[in-house]
Amino acid sequence: MNKRTKIALYVLLALSASLFIWRFQSNYARLMKEGETKTDTDLINIKVPDYQRMAAPAKTDYHLGGWGAGMVLSLAGLGLMVAHDVSGLVGGRALKIIYNDEGEGMASPDYEKAEEEWANGNFLEAIQLMRDYLKQNPREQHVALRIAEIYEKDLQNFLAAALEYEEVLKQKLPPERWGWAAIHLCNLYTSKLNQSDKAIALLQRLAADYGATAAAEKARKRLAQLEEEGIVPPLETAAAPAPPASDLPPGFAPKKL
Repeated sequence: MNKRTKIALYVLLALSASLFIWRFQSNYARLMKEGETKTDTDLINIKVPDYQRMAAPAKTDYHLGGWGAGMVLSLAGLGLMVAHDVSGLVGGRALKIIYNDEGEGMASPDYEKAEEEWANGNFLEAIQLMRDYLKQNPREQHVALRIAEIYEKDLQNFLAAALEYEEVLKQKLPPERWGWAAIHLCNLYTSKLNQSDKAIALLQRLAADYGATAAAEKARKRLAQLEEEGIVPPLETAAAPAPPASDLPPGFAPKKL
């Protein structure tokens, strides 16, 4: 969604919510005013209420149900848009903090410009700016992970996302970061690309080479599940070497030196 469309939706939802709230409040106030009990302060000539007349309520044109439903729907739509934008902004900043090698948030204007393009819905432009930034800062592999995330979630291009993750795994990363990137790539292989053989091979590599990580523990559990399902053959234990052949009669052992 581009920036102009998003602004137009915000304005439309805000105006709709304002209209429905105003109409609901005004009609509700009118209903309460007309429904107020009219009391007679004359303590001598007290009028007896006409219960037969009160039993037949008059038709009203308040339409509180319709105005209330419109108010709820418009506010819900506005809230969802705000929540989506806020979560995207917070998620992008959290990702930068998590994956920065120095443990500090990114403050580069070039990278911020790429994130602004992403926020405006210009995903391909954002990817290109991120690639340019990554060439100048190759250690900041969180940018490569961000590119893979855009391919996967925003562009729904799962093959391109997998290729980005494969490039990330070729880099020298901390074990935990490498492991979770591998797990995410395995999920892409199995759920989106129908490449279970690659997923199994990567899980085995993760369990063997990064065995002390939490991601490796998850890989071992997944491999054990696949073994139970008969998809992955169990690891064969090495057989004990056979004793050397002997010409001695049965019951005689070779003399120890």
